[in-house]
Amino acid sequence: MSSITPDKAYFHPLGEGRYEATEVTGGAWNPQEQHIAPTLGLLVHSLEQRPEPGNLQLARLSFDIYGTVPIGEVEISTSVLRPGRTIELSEATLSHNHRSVAVLRAWSLAAFDTSDLEISPLPELPPRDAMDPWSPGETWPGGFIRSFESYRRVLGPGRAQAWLRPEAKLVSSQEVSPLARYIGVVDVANGLSLAVDPRTAAFPNVDSTVSLVRQPRGEWVGLDTTQSAGPGGIGLTQTVLHDEHGPVGTLTQTLTIRRAATSA
Repeated sequence: MSSITPDKAYFHPLGEGRYEATEVTGGAWNPQEQHIAPTLGLLVHSLEQRPEPGNLQLARLSFDIYGTVPIGEVEISTSVLRPGRTIELSEATLSHNHRSVAVLRAWSLAAFDTSDLEISPLPELPPRDAMDPWSPGETWPGGFIRSFESYRRVLGPGRAQAWLRPEAKLVSSQEVSPLARYIGVVDVANGLSLAVDPRTAAFPNVDSTVSLVRQPRGEWVGLDTTQSAGPGGIGLTQTVLHDEHGPVGTLTQTLTIRRAATSA
């Protein structure tokens, strides 16, 4: 049974590519700003509203995050950079007050039946009952981090695993694909393993790149995360993405590490 609350959503559609962010998007670095996670899902949702030729499917999602955005109205524009029948490169840009905040460039690839070739040596993620209930709101502020059911297992500094299930819709009054809903959660990986203590330094990510081997299914998002901090203010979060049927793909996030606990 779905855990999503009918009257809770991250965004309300306003028409013509415009959306109103709700307080449920409140960020972990600053509760008055939007957490980037649902924004990434909204960009995927917007690309999926475009009619695609043939049987193309999103396979690589590369997000560049230009800065922060307050909780309020945003606008998304989309375009095709490289059209094609078997591969296509498209782009979606989210803006606030005519300022670009985040850009998604996505490769879509043709779907073929390769089920007889399917293989993944990626390690399995332990089930939820092997993890402890996790209350990320005890560490992080903001409405978003309190908007999902979660379980976590900490394996050591910079290593953690988790299962997450959102309890809010990505967009109210609109059907959203399993992929858009899934991507709207994965940015949580950067706050999962805590190689760096957020009380002493901030480490927001400036990008997120998702590479898929298959489309996610179901409501649960599985994260198997490793986080590294370098000596010169740069970090890296790497995650193997799962659903309840196994590995889905990978996520990488480049971090800017700053002693002062401020956002980018």
